[in-house]
Amino acid sequence: MPLCHWPCSCYPNHALDQADDWMAEIYERWVAAHAVIILAPTYWYQSPSPLKLMMDRMVSADGGNPDPTTTHGKHVAEAKAIEQQGWDYPKHLFGRAYGLMVHGDVAGVEAQRRNLSDWLDWMGLIAAGAAAQLDRYIGCYQPYYNSHDALDQDKAVQEEARNVARAVVQAVQELRTGRLSQPAKQLKPPRPK
Repeated sequence: MPLCHWPCSCYPNHALDQADDWMAEIYERWVAAHAVIILAPTYWYQSPSPLKLMMDRMVSADGGNPDPTTTHGKHVAEAKAIEQQGWDYPKHLFGRAYGLMVHGDVAGVEAQRRNLSDWLDWMGLIAAGAAAQLDRYIGCYQPYYNSHDALDQDKAVQEEARNVARAVVQAVQELRTGRLSQPAKQLKPPRPK
């Protein structure tokens, strides 16, 4: 992973006419955040493509090199030498709390919630508890054209979404005061990759 820079340098702003690439701003927000909440619809058992694209570009958060000068950019031989010496695969977002809410109208919300949770857990983020992970069907098997009406009418799911946020806020407060345990913090994985 020394070749993979954190934040990702494969897609620099404006480099290849990518003037609308917002990932530089998104990386900064992930780093500044004490917690994240991902709220997403479910499309055919999966995350929407913009969310999946962000996840793919966040791979550098899990073991990426924070100092591109050590490889003078992207020189493979230098990165290989660093990794052979013993790379620690730093988890750049470790210790932040997270919550999830995924929704859909037919099928797949449970799978998407588990996939997102697994991804965030792998990067070292901390689940804010059961109340902070929600998957719901809204307007189940109803027409798409007015599905927003079903959400507007579902007061219970709106309150559940608020509870996700409340659970994440409480987790951040407990992390700051040292009351929320981080059991993996002191463990060194025998196979980091």
